[in-house]
Amino acid sequence: MKFVDTNIFLRFLLWDDVAKAEACRKFFEKALEHHEPLYTTPLVVAEIVWVLEKFYKYPRDKVVEAVLRILNTEILYVDNKEILMESLGFYKLKKIDFIDAYNAVVMIERGINFIFSYDKDFDSIKSIHRQEP
Repeated sequence: MKFVDTNIFLRFLLWDDVAKAEACRKFFEKALEHHEPLYTTPLVVAEIVWVLEKFYKYPRDKVVEAVLRILNTEILYVDNKEILMESLGFYKLKKIDFIDAYNAVVMIERGINFIFSYDKDFDSIKSIHRQEP
């Protein structure tokens, strides 16, 4: 198994450096052909979302599309992949930051319905009750 970092996914998605993008395409193609498992973390996924949204000014629907393209890669293993997929739904539909969306999904899955936070994004999720200290 090989670990894939954020910048490899970004070069492949963005094609802002053609030589690197082509090398990344070949890397992923070879891994798929040889059924060679790849691994990354939810933090890498969060960084991809952040870079696409903040630096490249992608709209949320394009960010979601790009990240789903990555997460749906059959040879890619990511811890909490299901939580990441659900988080993308909150991120897109509720207009909540991706990290907050991820935390909200984790809370819901663990039966936690109270959060102490000044972040009002959580107010858009009916099953979560936000309270300020």
